[in-house]
Amino acid sequence: MGIVPTENLEEGMVLAVDVHDRTGRLLLGAGVELERKHIVILMTWGVTEADIVGGDSGGSSSPLFPEVPPALMEAAEAGLRPLFGENDMEHPVMRELLRLAALRKVIHDNP
Repeated sequence: MGIVPTENLEEGMVLAVDVHDRTGRLLLGAGVELERKHIVILMTWGVTEADIVGGDSGGSSSPLFPEVPPALMEAAEAGLRPLFGENDMEHPVMRELLRLAALRKVIHDNP
């Protein structure tokens, strides 16, 4: 199955690798079958994704995000840019945050 965003984790999925918090503390070990309490723990500690065992072994997987036309992304970014205020938009982290916010806006505004 591979990398799965935390909000898409389901009970019964099995961790392929250990999951650590931001400081490196082990939260859950590889091989743990997820229960609801485990998913809550991951979300509480700010874990954004987990590597999950299973799925097709052929290596073909669907992309995490659908293809988005560049024009829609540009329009969404333009609409969101004022929310970023005086931030340095040349900084890689800020550029990525804007890109992700625009992607979310496009996906949720255009079902």
